[in-house]
Amino acid sequence: MSEKNIDLVIIGGGPAGLAAASAAREAGLQDILILERDNKLGGILNQCIHNGFGLHTFKEELTGPEYAHRYIEKVLEQDIPYALNTMVVDISKDPNSDDKLVMAMNKEDGLFTVRAKAVVLAMGCRERSRGALNIPGYRPAGIYSAGTAQHYVNIEGRMPGKEVVILGSGDIGLIMARRMTLEGAKVKVVAELMPYSGGLKRNIVQCLDDFGIPLKLSHTVVDIKGKERVEGVTIAEVGPDRKPIPGTEEFYSCDTLLLSCGLIPENELSRQLGVQMNPVTSGPSVDERLQTNVPGVFACGNVLHVHDLVDYVSGEAAMAGKNAAAYIAGGCKNSSEAPEVEIKTEGGVRYSVPSTIHMEDMPDTLTVRFRVGDVYRDKNLVVYVDDTQLSKMPKRVMAPGEMEQVILVKKKLEEAGVTKGSKHSLRITIE
Repeated sequence: MSEKNIDLVIIGGGPAGLAAASAAREAGLQDILILERDNKLGGILNQCIHNGFGLHTFKEELTGPEYAHRYIEKVLEQDIPYALNTMVVDISKDPNSDDKLVMAMNKEDGLFTVRAKAVVLAMGCRERSRGALNIPGYRPAGIYSAGTAQHYVNIEGRMPGKEVVILGSGDIGLIMARRMTLEGAKVKVVAELMPYSGGLKRNIVQCLDDFGIPLKLSHTVVDIKGKERVEGVTIAEVGPDRKPIPGTEEFYSCDTLLLSCGLIPENELSRQLGVQMNPVTSGPSVDERLQTNVPGVFACGNVLHVHDLVDYVSGEAAMAGKNAAAYIAGGCKNSSEAPEVEIKTEGGVRYSVPSTIHMEDMPDTLTVRFRVGDVYRDKNLVVYVDDTQLSKMPKRVMAPGEMEQVILVKKKLEEAGVTKGSKHSLRITIE
């Protein structure tokens, strides 16, 4: 088995991997390799032909492929090497050095190993499968994840069906409700288990309300009719315990059921490497540099936590690429050193990225992103350092479908007594 030596290996050639690679090159790093399992760069954006991308990054509205193309062009202009149709099968630590061993395979090279000084994890996420949803009934044809249906319609040019029910109101499901309608299908209903939508408010308005498609909150599929092909589904209202309420069943005839029930970060490789995982996000726990507990291993994009806007993915990934370059140059703190600040989330805030801060490596301002666990109206987003209130921000509405953020100012933390070598707790809560 052949072995190559590369300073920085980036796993994933989607929007996160491309932005990380470009930023690392801009930071002066020359020896970079992108490994991508698909046959082209761009990741999931290649099948997202709707617009709405790029407003933050490029100050204009782009489709997914257009947005991806901007970054692909940058990578090509910077002459950053990449390998397509290449599957990474294992990552491990060299017991005799700080190097990471990335094992991959493709048709041309067979099985090979890349010895890397640093790695950026940018593998993205996958959809939650029906098997994880425990829907009763047979497994007939006509049941798809929303992303698979999107691939069929936008890439392959074929329709999954003509009469559609969608379970789950994630953004892909909402967008596919509109897409299927525009292609001539009848979307009967979107059912959502939770009492709130999992998607962006703008997608609810533009994809459901504008087309008269009903959204039934606190509802789920309780039965699927059909053996060879879906003939219909029964949905029912659920109570606070998320269990169906007898007597609320409704039957919808359809030939297609689309599942849009959440995304899961692709972290099998991360776990193999011994990366510490966040039980809420199912992604790595990282510090202010987006570095994991494994020195020289950084994470960004949807492999870290599921984002609502690709613009945020690109900004986060650029930070990871820049910091990976700094690590290789010897200018980034070893993640195994004790952080001065541990970020705790309370009162409805589910998690934070990052979750720890080393003051020495903290930039002048640091954006901390997170999601809330319910819909909150007319509340305050409050940040404490130990028992001292650092900031208080009134929020009209906060919902699980949209990421929230607070911006920490290094100078204010230092004024609150947070210095190198000290130990403090920073709390983000809703009051």
